[in-house]
Amino acid sequence: MLKSMKKSIIGAGIGLAFVLAGCGTQSSDDVVIYTNADEEATSAMEAALDDAGYEGEYILQSQGTSELGGKLLAEGDKIEADVVTMSSYFLDSAQEQNDMFEDLTYETSALEEHPPYYTPILGNTGAIFVNTEVLKQHGLATPESIADLAKPEYEGLVSIPNIDDSSTAWLMVQAVISEYGEEEGKEIFQKLIANVGPHLESSGSGPISKVQAGEAAAGFGLRHQAVVAKESGAPIAFVDPTEGNFSLMEAVAVVKKDNDEKTQKAMDMAEVISTDAREELLTYYPVALYEGETVDEAHKPAHSKTFEQPLDVELLEQHQEFFHSAK
Repeated sequence: MLKSMKKSIIGAGIGLAFVLAGCGTQSSDDVVIYTNADEEATSAMEAALDDAGYEGEYILQSQGTSELGGKLLAEGDKIEADVVTMSSYFLDSAQEQNDMFEDLTYETSALEEHPPYYTPILGNTGAIFVNTEVLKQHGLATPESIADLAKPEYEGLVSIPNIDDSSTAWLMVQAVISEYGEEEGKEIFQKLIANVGPHLESSGSGPISKVQAGEAAAGFGLRHQAVVAKESGAPIAFVDPTEGNFSLMEAVAVVKKDNDEKTQKAMDMAEVISTDAREELLTYYPVALYEGETVDEAHKPAHSKTFEQPLDVELLEQHQEFFHSAK
């Protein structure tokens, strides 16, 4: 049986806390930033902060989503971090449990409503992608839906991420449950996971790598990665599944601390991340989040949808159980 995600991520977070406790020394004036963002995003944030005059005044530490989520839930406002960039559903759960974030003191023009204690910094959208050459070799039609990937002719030729390791897989689960319900959706996932075989990946980028390499004919992952692969000349096509393109947002929040001066500095840095870093972030994660932002037509999903229930850790736990029950 799968253990509760909340218990496992808390355990991971506590373990990581001991590791980080022994890591080097830092000035008490340094603003500590914890993030689950990947290399492209952290680079954009660092560039914006340095350009704003904060070079040498912050420490940015990258952690896995489950690791950082565990720390947020286990430590609350006692966490070392002053600023956190994280999947919004984790921020919501951490705030509900620990009341650990300050309301932001600066204004943003986000397109979608969000709580006062965070503002979005990037968005990720799910889609299907295929290797057109591999499809041709096997005489396969281009899939139009996630359900198509569960058909017997795709056996051994599909790559998807594991929901235990990657939130990208959650986009796929949301799409299937939203369209078919849990009962029919579980039947689809049983066939899909059987087709996946050895191509169940531990990262959201794993499927696109497998499909580009020709080890799989089709996969599910982040839409923008497939768009970039196609534009680079790779034999890749991206497909907006009929079940819908679901999205996850990462956001920035400021942790409540007793030091008012440092909290203000953290707030100023959070504003830089959510404003000055957006131009570069938008090139890597082409999802418009603020008024006035535009993206190329190729980056606009055809079937954008939102799950009917609010996204939080509890819902993720339920959908993890759903995923595992289909194995």
